[in-house]
Amino acid sequence: MSGETQTQTQTQTQSQSEAEQGPLASWTRGVIADPGRRSLLYRALFYAITIFFLVTTLFPFYWLLVLALTPNNLILGGGWDLPFLRPQGFNPQAFVEVFEQLPFHLYVFNSFVLATMTTIIVIVIASLAGYVFGRLEFPGRGPLMLAILMVSYFPPAAFLIPLFEAFTGNPVVAPFIDVELFTPPRLVNTPGAMVLPFSALFLPLSIFILTTFYAQIPDGLEDAARVEGTTRLGALFRVIMPLSAPGVATAAVLTFIAVYNEYFFSSIMALGNEPQQWSPLVGGLLQYQSLYSTEFNLMAAASIVGVLPVVILVVVAQERIVSGLTAGALKE
Repeated sequence: MSGETQTQTQTQTQSQSEAEQGPLASWTRGVIADPGRRSLLYRALFYAITIFFLVTTLFPFYWLLVLALTPNNLILGGGWDLPFLRPQGFNPQAFVEVFEQLPFHLYVFNSFVLATMTTIIVIVIASLAGYVFGRLEFPGRGPLMLAILMVSYFPPAAFLIPLFEAFTGNPVVAPFIDVELFTPPRLVNTPGAMVLPFSALFLPLSIFILTTFYAQIPDGLEDAARVEGTTRLGALFRVIMPLSAPGVATAAVLTFIAVYNEYFFSSIMALGNEPQQWSPLVGGLLQYQSLYSTEFNLMAAASIVGVLPVVILVVVAQERIVSGLTAGALKE
């Protein structure tokens, strides 16, 4: 009898506790206790979150397509059926006019070349630095790594004035003694004026990513390569980098996308926004906007054309990117 009384008391106490917690807490407890309901809830949350991110991510691209297909006079004239989010009229000619009004393909080419050059420089230097920080022991490794990461904390505008002074070919004068030390080459309106700052700005992140990956490679693999006569540099490029391909691909794609979309430094270092002066993609988009009018449909069509290389790159390398971003968080 005492056992039954104790059980009844526990049941009453549990019922009273559930009543005090409210219906939401009781429902949550029931879902957690039932495997079938729990699985259904997880599946519903997954689909809800996936649909939310798909809508918020793909809607800007759909909106660009709507703007590109809508004649510009309807956009400016107010005769546009906005609530239905669909183009009024059909004007695919905008994708042809993008290249007829100005050589937009040259702007895309400039951004692609600048991003490719920067990515190659960043990956080579970051691989060497990542090998040193990830696989070698030396005094001051932690503070030096922190100092490198601190570069990414500074806003790019902090480096603009000194870099512009250096890239315009002004002579460098020693302070206090007024003696000309040297005259740097004029790099304004050349790829060097943009590739060098881009490389310095995006190196810290790539070094951090590759350091994490290179540190996870077993020492025995590198030792076996060294026994076969390979140098440390040969082991890096023949053994460590291939085994860290997801990390290398992640660093390369992130650098490429960041440089491809960059405009702050390019607008200063490429004076005039002309394609012959290595003005990038965004500089070409702004050419469709004048003092008195803005060709919204052409800007939208040009944005779609300009984003296609990055979309293709991400689609091709998406498996490497996902595995690289997740594998860096695992420790064996």
